[in-house]
Amino acid sequence: MKIEAIAEQYKIELESVYGGEEASALFGLAVEYVLGLSPVKLKISKNHSATFVEVQKLLSILNDLKIGKPIQHILGVAHFYGAVYEVNENVLIPRPETEELVDWIINDHAPVRMQNLKVLDIGTGSGCIPVSLKTYLPDFDVKALDISPEALTVAKRNAELIGAGVEFIEGNILTYESEMKFDIIVSNPPYIRELEKAKMHHHVLAHEPHLALFVTDEHPLVFYQAIAEFALKNLNPTGHLYFEINEYLGEEMIKMLAGKGFKNIELKQDMQGKDRMIKVTISDETV
Repeated sequence: MKIEAIAEQYKIELESVYGGEEASALFGLAVEYVLGLSPVKLKISKNHSATFVEVQKLLSILNDLKIGKPIQHILGVAHFYGAVYEVNENVLIPRPETEELVDWIINDHAPVRMQNLKVLDIGTGSGCIPVSLKTYLPDFDVKALDISPEALTVAKRNAELIGAGVEFIEGNILTYESEMKFDIIVSNPPYIRELEKAKMHHHVLAHEPHLALFVTDEHPLVFYQAIAEFALKNLNPTGHLYFEINEYLGEEMIKMLAGKGFKNIELKQDMQGKDRMIKVTISDETV
């Protein structure tokens, strides 16, 4: 069967669900996974014929996509900051805005070339944040915390596969205590309010872990408050606290952090112009 014919079938059956452009992108990911054809090679290989087994794999992926299963869960992998991560239903699929958060931290600290800075990622999920930081800041001592043992299993495998020496800790940040001190604390905690569910794509609601996504409408900053309190006790005087945040709650975050005495509060927008990241310190003096 010609690749061009399968591409047309993907377009016809997925366009009403995802739109034409995304349907084409999903087909490209499927073909790269099954046939090993990059997007560039795919453009010049429309007359390429797929074997029976390859066709069956592509059609199986198509059937899963039609019921809203994320392509990353179908393939079992997601791309993040130049590496490939294992993902499944126990972890959030890494997002581009989280790549921007990682990039912010790396750009802040790589030029200084300070060795042995201690880092803690809270709510690590797939491990994409700490593994990326350890990869690009190899001299740093990187740890990661998560409440889910299933998520930690995935994160540990990702660290091993990518070759990043990250220490993983099972714990609930709402009750977790430690005597350890850190120079960088980073978190992308649950921040989507129940009232925002109606705006979300059904495949996220059906296939991604709600534990890592949602907070109540009454207490949307519950995890940020807990992490901020932890940072007040466990962040070194010249350290930095980084958050990925709900785009609608930037002002509330600034007010909360200022109320707890944090300094140098910097709200940063992502590439789509949304309030998505915050950096703060506990001291006016930073390195």
